[in-house]
Formats: sequence, structure tokens, C-alpha cells
Amino acid sequence: MMEEMDRTETVLDVVAEVSGRNRSEVTLEQDLVADLEIDSPKALQLLVQIEEKLEIEIPDEAAARFEKVRDLVEFVT
Repeated sequence: MMEEMDRTETVLDVVAEVSGRNRSEVTLEQDLVADLEIDSPKALQLLVQIEEKLEIEIPDEAAARFEKVRDLVEFVT
């Protein structure tokens, strides 16, 4: 199983890729919608990529509660 730090880095990398930001610009405190402009299609893409890379499944109920990058990181770690 991946280490917690690796999982965090993976999430941050995917968030940067899907949002079109540089990895250095993505922080845990950013709001997925307001700060990173992750709309519904991008959110789906984000979740699918994280699930594939980390080999996990994120339930819809959990995904619906993700507001900040930190929420996503906390879920996968």
C-alpha cells in the first residue's frame, strides 16, 4: 500500500492536472470549485483518475462532501 505522503502527492498532482494549474500552485486549503474551478465534468475526471492511480473506490456520498483539496487528501490517507 502506498505511503500517506505518496498518496497526498498523487492527489495534488491529479488536482493540478485536472484544474490546469501548476503543481506548485495547488494547496490543501484551496476550494475545489471556487479556487480551482473544478466543475462537475472535471470533478468526475478527478475522482476517476485518483481511484485509478491509488487503486481505491470513492463512494458518491463521500465525493459529494469534498469541498477543499484537504478533504480529498484526508479521505485517501
